Amino acid sequence: MYGRRIGALFLIGTGVMWGQAAQPASPTEDGAKPLTSCVQPPPLVSWEDYDGPFAKVVGTFGRKLERKAVHPPRYKPGAVLCSLEPGAKFLLFLHDSGDPISVFAAGFNAGLDQASNRDPSFGQGGSGYGRRFAANFAGQTASRFFGDFLYPTVFFEDPRYYRMAHGSTRARLLHAMSHTVVAHRDNGKLMFNYTEWLATGSSVALNNLYHPGNQPGVAAAARNGAFVVLQDMGFDVLREFWPEIARKFKMPFRGVRED
Repeated sequence: MYGRRIGALFLIGTGVMWGQAAQPASPTEDGAKPLTSCVQPPPLVSWEDYDGPFAKVVGTFGRKLERKAVHPPRYKPGAVLCSLEPGAKFLLFLHDSGDPISVFAAGFNAGLDQASNRDPSFGQGGSGYGRRFAANFAGQTASRFFGDFLYPTVFFEDPRYYRMAHGSTRARLLHAMSHTVVAHRDNGKLMFNYTEWLATGSSVALNNLYHPGNQPGVAAAARNGAFVVLQDMGFDVLREFWPEIARKFKMPFRGVRED
């Protein structure tokens, strides 16, 4: 059942992706001409660059953070980062969903649900844990499909977090927290973060299918949605300050290209 639902989501996403990719370049919503040149962000640090068992774990977590974080150009007035085409957004969704940390998170949450006997219909034992793991993984995969690919493609929105990277700690903290409301268009301009709220609402509604034991009602859905938004805000704060954290603990990190 879970496999069929996720498979249907993949088919829908692939159709939208190819439909968007097949269209010729056209003016953006605000009438601006398509970008002819842009600045590519630096590539991710290779996993092999992390040396040692503990460093491998931290490095895996760091790569997941870095996958959706970029530095805007600092010393190139008018330059913008290259946007993600629909196909690249779909690949971002695939890579983020298959990341070892994502699989671990689904397993960890399934363990918590097993311990608290959430969704008693799933039962206990190995089969109960397997059902809870499948439900958690399907739910978080659907959430990433909405947040990394579907809504960013529909609204021409960049699903990545743009670091401030410079300035006071307070200013950078506020910048990171504001990302739940303010995002970047594919053309580099600011826009309301439709993806954050629509993806959260869609994933919370869909999650009730995977967890029949969830408390019904608008109030429960609002609480779950607020938790998701606060969690996303926390990850954006980590993305903002990850360069300092990485350097503090002497972890490999590919910094801003200032040339």
